[in-house]
Amino acid sequence: MNRDMSYQSVMSRRNEIMKKAVGIDYERFESKGIAFDYERMMRETGYTLQEIQKIQSETGVGNTPIYELKNLTALARKLAPEGKGARIFIKDEACNPSGSFKARRAATSIYHAKKKGYKGVIAATSGNYGAAVASQAAMNGLKCIIVQECYDSRGIGQPEIIEKARKCEAYGAEVVQLTVGPELFYTFLKLLEETGYFNASLYTPFGIAGVETLGYELAMQFRELVGKDPDVVVATNAGGGNLTGTARGLKKAGAYNVKIVGASVNLKGLHMASDTQFNKKSFTTGHTGFGIPFATWPDRSDVPRSAARPLRYMDRYVTVNQGEVFYITEALAQLEGLERGPAGNTSLAAAFALAQELDEDKIIVAQETEYTGAGKHIQPQLTFARENGVDIIIGNPDEEVPGENIILPSHPSQIKARDLDLDRIKKSYIKNCIETTKIDYVTREDIDFLVEDTKSNEKFVKQILDELGVKY
Repeated sequence: MNRDMSYQSVMSRRNEIMKKAVGIDYERFESKGIAFDYERMMRETGYTLQEIQKIQSETGVGNTPIYELKNLTALARKLAPEGKGARIFIKDEACNPSGSFKARRAATSIYHAKKKGYKGVIAATSGNYGAAVASQAAMNGLKCIIVQECYDSRGIGQPEIIEKARKCEAYGAEVVQLTVGPELFYTFLKLLEETGYFNASLYTPFGIAGVETLGYELAMQFRELVGKDPDVVVATNAGGGNLTGTARGLKKAGAYNVKIVGASVNLKGLHMASDTQFNKKSFTTGHTGFGIPFATWPDRSDVPRSAARPLRYMDRYVTVNQGEVFYITEALAQLEGLERGPAGNTSLAAAFALAQELDEDKIIVAQETEYTGAGKHIQPQLTFARENGVDIIIGNPDEEVPGENIILPSHPSQIKARDLDLDRIKKSYIKNCIETTKIDYVTREDIDFLVEDTKSNEKFVKQILDELGVKY
């Protein structure tokens, strides 16, 4: 008998489809309340760091170089108070086979899919992850389908996303392109059920554990190069996996004192699922449209429990504006001779500003770069923005309004890292935990979990619970 493939029916089978497509019984790690055993999930369903290093090395992933940006450091020191201006470094993840750090996530997921006998893999992504999955699938002889949210209702597509489609197709993947809206997840689920392929989700333990090698390498490389760990690592933050995996890798290297900073492009006011606003944004990832929702509720992802939980590791969360990231991208090319994609330079724009707060003997690292290409380059991005009614201005980035204008700084001193209120974000996360589980009483286990998941303390968690009128 043919199954009912209506939207309502497919969505009602979500958990059943996901369990079969990922091969993880998430129920094993659940409690009856808010808590679940995160570390047990990571330990029992993933791979050891050493296993992942071997898996990645077989397809040329990882062991990417670090570069000291001496000219950008010199510029930062000219702008900083006397004695300030940390040494700025980048980890050049563009050297991975598909051109971004997401090759680390994909390598582990594809290896696992092949090991478990899946004939193919599917990923719902409009970004670099699609290219990474397609590349790794090709290397491992697996079929690959990439589902993209690409167009608005007028049929106009983001140049960066279209660029990714060409890259995925070049690796032999089938690309399914959709208009913005709820059909993305429905189509993704339907394809998983029809094909029986593996869900190469960004948010499984396999994917997050794949990024741990990045953090581990950072610590080892800096110990060899300068004899110590970096002081600050800045990670571009969207769904949280980049920051989570890097932080976990640093901890596995024993680098416990490194400060972890998340950085997102400020797209406040733009709704990610809005048809009219879809083409008003010049960044398809690494922005607050993903960074804030996924921080305040990580389990909104395409698996029952996300392994990407950035609040567990984040010491500080900052935003930079679109024009500032474009500016630093040009500066990286013209001062350092490295042309890299704008989205990956979100963390570099933040690092440039934050370096000016730190002493000269400190080290700050932008922990990833990405490739650039025809649709990802600054010029097509700015041209596309102008065609969609966004003004391109040289002036003060503080006056930038996402969706209305992009303001390129008239001077590098105008590049700023603007702090978000982490306590407020943590409060929103706890509130979402209560509202989603619909409970009015939390256990000792729940409180301990919330303390860990927000990197806070019992007093903070209980204060929020009191404000929400929840008993414990």
